[in-house]
Amino acid sequence: MKTVQLIPKILRNESIVMIQFPYDKKLIGSVKSIEKSRWSQSLCSWYMKKKDFQLNRIFNVFKPVAYIDYSALKSTNDSISIKENVKRKAYSKTIIPNAYLEYLKLKRYSENTIKSYVSELKKFSAFYASKDLDTLTKDHIKDYLFHLVQKNKISASSQNQAINAIKLYYEKVLKHSKFKFIIERPRKLKTLPKIISEFQVFNLLKHTYNLKHKSIIALLYSSGIRVSEVIALKKEHLNFVNHTILIKQAKGFKDRITVLATSTAKVLDAYLKSYTPKNYLFEGQNGGKYSARSINKFIQRNAKSAKIEQPISAHTLRHSFATHLLNNGTDIRLIKELLGHNSIKTTQIYTHVSDRDLRMIESPIDTIIRSQNSDKQQFNDDNLTLKYNGNIGTSTDIQ
Repeated sequence: MKTVQLIPKILRNESIVMIQFPYDKKLIGSVKSIEKSRWSQSLCSWYMKKKDFQLNRIFNVFKPVAYIDYSALKSTNDSISIKENVKRKAYSKTIIPNAYLEYLKLKRYSENTIKSYVSELKKFSAFYASKDLDTLTKDHIKDYLFHLVQKNKISASSQNQAINAIKLYYEKVLKHSKFKFIIERPRKLKTLPKIISEFQVFNLLKHTYNLKHKSIIALLYSSGIRVSEVIALKKEHLNFVNHTILIKQAKGFKDRITVLATSTAKVLDAYLKSYTPKNYLFEGQNGGKYSARSINKFIQRNAKSAKIEQPISAHTLRHSFATHLLNNGTDIRLIKELLGHNSIKTTQIYTHVSDRDLRMIESPIDTIIRSQNSDKQQFNDDNLTLKYNGNIGTSTDIQ
């Protein structure tokens, strides 16, 4: 019987309970049935906010299929809770120097980057709440990063983000020498982009009944644009005559042109006749930009209806767009321009996901069977002991 572990943790300065177990489709189905359970990419774990967590609900769902280990919850004593509360209070009271915010804004960092960097510097400052931020040394920084990696088990990408935010303050704002502030960065994990098949994309659209949602998913996949670019689109950025989309001041503050698919144009035309957006192409209930988080939520919800088992997001559709183009023979340099990549090296990662070249390779075992089958037909030898029926299964003997 599989084991489900319940482990208390802090995520984004909020108490949570991680629900950890080895990969198992039945257990994934069980945890998904629990209201307000969520998946964390950074923790690689399912979790619930502590305020929503009820142990009896967990038992009711998992008891028939798994052993529930909640010893970590039982060992969580009041002193730990007090310590966490002190940390949260220190974080909330931490004031970021104006010079840091001004630098980020003057350098035209995106809203998301500013938000992330400010949060990382606040966490670092709160960790040393009794000390002046400007007096902290590289040893303090290394101790803090060691704590993040060893105690908080943060991912390599989260560690890099913390390093970047702290480095920027000391090197750019306080003008400390770069050589005075040396931190070993984690080795970047070489992971392949997660994609879905053309059939799964079609099925996702088929199970998306809300016209606005269907328009967004169609745009994300057919044009390969980022979710941040979708929510920044305006009606005048769409050219229904030339079937192009103008992406204004995207990542790296560059304008670019990408493709507007004929089928997507029809969906958008129907959308614009039913909805009357005032400023942005897609707006929230109270006006203004549509939420990227809301987009990922309805994509995940509709993917479940479409029987897509792997976790997907808006970015999965962008990865799928690039990979499917490559599979169909589109020049990688053109894909680079459509995606808005600075370097062809970034685009080349899709060559590792594309199966275009793999489809041209014949496995040695298929070559052997084809060769033996050909010999059987050529010589018509009654004593030949090879039995071949077109597949490799229990009825195929290679003697």
